[in-house]
Amino acid sequence: MPSYPTGAAGRAAATLAAALAVTLPLFAGAGPAVADDGRPDRDFTIEDPRITESSGLAASRAHPGVYWTHNDSDDGPYVYAVDSRTGKTLATITMRGVGEPRDVEGISIGPDGDLYVGDIGDNLDGTWDHVWIYRFPEPKALRDATVTAVQYDVTYADGARNAEALMVHPKTGRVYIASKNEDGGGLYEGPAKLTTGSANVFRRVGEVPWVTDGAFSPDGTRLVLRSYFSAREYAFEDGRLGEDRSVGAPFQRQAESVTYTADGSALMFGSEGARSEVVRVETEGGPGSGSGSGSGEGSGAPAKGGDRGSADGTGEGGSGNAALGAAVLVGVAALWLALKRRRRG
Repeated sequence: MPSYPTGAAGRAAATLAAALAVTLPLFAGAGPAVADDGRPDRDFTIEDPRITESSGLAASRAHPGVYWTHNDSDDGPYVYAVDSRTGKTLATITMRGVGEPRDVEGISIGPDGDLYVGDIGDNLDGTWDHVWIYRFPEPKALRDATVTAVQYDVTYADGARNAEALMVHPKTGRVYIASKNEDGGGLYEGPAKLTTGSANVFRRVGEVPWVTDGAFSPDGTRLVLRSYFSAREYAFEDGRLGEDRSVGAPFQRQAESVTYTADGSALMFGSEGARSEVVRVETEGGPGSGSGSGSGEGSGAPAKGGDRGSADGTGEGGSGNAALGAAVLVGVAALWLALKRRRRG
């Protein structure tokens, strides 16, 4: 579920979220629809009425065009396989042996083919002295099943904190977590190998902005981190962040998730809510991003021959995002001024 900072920053975030709830539905016609061409990895809508708080995405390695997701809280130990061709759920996996999940916020697939599920949320910012990661092999067949998952205890070297992004490096298998804080979060690196029976201590290795999800490119050379209103892609080498650039993330009502397609040709951005939309945005630049290997352009992608717009609507080819972004900003400004006038009255 969404959580906002306290104080003035919290009031501003809540106001902005309310403004988005008002303005974004006006542009419903500009959003994605379930692909009708039968091709995978396109814009799609999650059709399952049980999935109302999709908070993480991971592209299947065993089943092309399938994306794993989960609700973030008050759901249970469930993970869902969703077909990007139709938006329908192909399998519901029930995790056994993990207790009662508290706040599941992230999902990723490791080089071993295992799914890693991050029960790492803490909306009270440090109330829980430890969080959990669950792990089980990606099913070879897509059907409803109950699997036994391994549960790992996780702590942070510098104290408990809230987090929503769990990323497993596709080459080393090392697990990373990005914390979420109004003043900027941290990138935390886990031990070389997770173990049971004792806490796995994650140590801060980089500084990152407010983050709601993240994912590594298939070759591990890039790391994308998204927030409610923007996204950045970082070069990643030897476990450390490098040069970064803005990514043309779509505007979504509750921007919660991101993953690369299995071939690295695009990013898939998801959000919370009933029948939430997943939007494809083409990647660019370097083999880590899979430039040039896309299967086509979704509604979040640029026009041919142009660079896509950044998250703030700038750049060639980003006219769709720019128009929507401008409309949102106008709506936010109008609401903000109305609130100020009301306080003075």
